[in-house]
Amino acid sequence: MSGGISIRDGAIYLPNELVETYFRNIDAVIVLIQQGELMVMPVHQATSGGSLLKVRNAAGDRVVQARDVFQDQDMLGYKIEDLPAIWQTEKGALCAQLD
Repeated sequence: MSGGISIRDGAIYLPNELVETYFRNIDAVIVLIQQGELMVMPVHQATSGGSLLKVRNAAGDRVVQARDVFQDQDMLGYKIEDLPAIWQTEKGALCAQLD
């Protein structure tokens, strides 16, 4: 399954369809950017840390603030709507190419 995510001001917006498929009952995620690839990985244990996956609206869409990750990559101004994202089992992450 794939779907589009949006990114602006260091925040990642996930539609409910992706949340229900890959992040059901998950409260936190880890966000990484490596070699131009965004990876959003679920955190299964609360003690592991991560960034909160906050409810955005009544439709169940979520948002995660990752300003520090984007700032570290000099990408804080990066903005895109409906970026294709796919689950990569070998990485255990929802992934999207940023470049």
